[in-house]
Amino acid sequence: MRIPKSIHENLRFLISEVKSQLSNLRLYFDNHSVTVAKRIIDRSGYTHNLKSNIHNGCLKLMLDDKNLRNEAGLLRALETIATDLDRIAELCREIIQQTGYLKKRKHLPSKRYITLLKRIEKGVQMVDSAINKSDTKLALKIGHIEQELDHAYTKLLKRHTSDLKQNRERTEDTVSALFIAHSIEQMGDVLLHISEAILSANLGLPFNTDRYHTLQASIEQLNGSECDAEPALETVAQTRSGSGISGLSTTDQQGNACFAIYKDGQKRKLKEERDGVENWHEIFPGLAPKILSYHKQGQSAALLIEHLAGQTFEQILLHEPPKLLNSAMQQLQKTLTSIWGETHTDQPVSAHYMQQLQKRLGDVYTLHPEFNHSDSLICDTTIPSFDTLLQQASEYEKPLKAPFSVYIHGDFNVDNIIYDPLEKKINFIDLHRSTYMDYVQDISVFMVSNYRLRVEEPKLRQQILDQSYSLYRFSARYAKQRGDTTFEQRLALGLARSFATSTRFVLDKTLARSMWLRARYLIESMLVTHPKNPHFKLPVREIFSV
Repeated sequence: MRIPKSIHENLRFLISEVKSQLSNLRLYFDNHSVTVAKRIIDRSGYTHNLKSNIHNGCLKLMLDDKNLRNEAGLLRALETIATDLDRIAELCREIIQQTGYLKKRKHLPSKRYITLLKRIEKGVQMVDSAINKSDTKLALKIGHIEQELDHAYTKLLKRHTSDLKQNRERTEDTVSALFIAHSIEQMGDVLLHISEAILSANLGLPFNTDRYHTLQASIEQLNGSECDAEPALETVAQTRSGSGISGLSTTDQQGNACFAIYKDGQKRKLKEERDGVENWHEIFPGLAPKILSYHKQGQSAALLIEHLAGQTFEQILLHEPPKLLNSAMQQLQKTLTSIWGETHTDQPVSAHYMQQLQKRLGDVYTLHPEFNHSDSLICDTTIPSFDTLLQQASEYEKPLKAPFSVYIHGDFNVDNIIYDPLEKKINFIDLHRSTYMDYVQDISVFMVSNYRLRVEEPKLRQQILDQSYSLYRFSARYAKQRGDTTFEQRLALGLARSFATSTRFVLDKTLARSMWLRARYLIESMLVTHPKNPHFKLPVREIFSV
């Protein structure tokens, strides 16, 4: 999409005005003319008006022309760039104001400031071509200026700090010089933000510089060589940990299409994901996708993962006929039977469901403060608070251990399980929490992830109930075969944990309250039941009915 003429004209005027402000600021540091300073201060309204015109133009286009909504990324980038350019002009004015506190201007490193301002002016000059021509390389050059300014600011900071220690009679001037240097360094941050806005517009997804470099490294790994063509990216999901998941397609040197899943985010999270996948390959080959590449840049990292055929359980449940859902469930049960049998160890293990819940309770109360209340008294009957119940349940849980451990997924939500109907194959994704643990944890997470799907249509709600109940019956049979006599009690606590902790992701007050009350009911039911009562049965259908 080409930038609309009216918006482009305002952008060019804004770029020209900011360049003029930077040029005047350089001139001011050269001769400290009051006239030049006044020229900078008096132009504040002009850049603000140009910025507003660009914002209004972008908004009008998105509202009036439905065909342009697919180009919303470019229009949002233009709004960001306009705001950032106005911020550079504002920083010019702040620097002029800061020089007004100086007693003697001769102590300023004016020549150094002038050199840095030339670099900033050069970066502003590149903005029009970078956004108008969708020039990613030029956008990266704009962002690189921030590193140069950071390096220069570090030197100035050391110089001014030394001056503060050695020349106490000019402390005020040194502090003002430090603030001026910091304002120039902030201009570099603004240029980096502009650079990233252009990258995001070009790629169609939010991107920063680190993300872009890890993406490029991943593409080179996928293609086997450097690829000049821009990759095509499509958002698949955003995880709650902040990682982005995108579908990536590009071409190799022979023109063959290449597809993969690109996942990026915090380096620690992505390393856990990579390690989890590699562990699955060793323990149960063929279940996890292949890692095509792993790259880290700063505190960010990226994984390029094999593209898997099929659909998630959530997609099948919501959009496909019941026959396909039944086939998927049958295959899932076969797969779990194989995994549990293959990874079985006789080591008893406790999932500590109530401890897991305790760790997440603060986040729940932040979103739903109405759940946080103290013990109450009704007609001489004490109604314990949820915190009190949790303390009691923690003691109740201590003797409850799974008689064996197996390798579990660790985050067994319906959107982390993929079924390929052609190959009749199950695959797992998002494996950073995989470990040897009580298999009941995966079962409880799966059941609650079904329940919290925002579906009101009665037929679909019934399918959700049936799917949860089907996995419950399967795992109950498995428990009986393995002599697991506390399966029902542990499942009750696991469900309570998942119902309660999931409310921190649910804004719908009705749904959140329903889940919270189910968690409370399950804990209360356990506290009046002997921990090892072999006859206890969960009323699963009643719990999962609407």
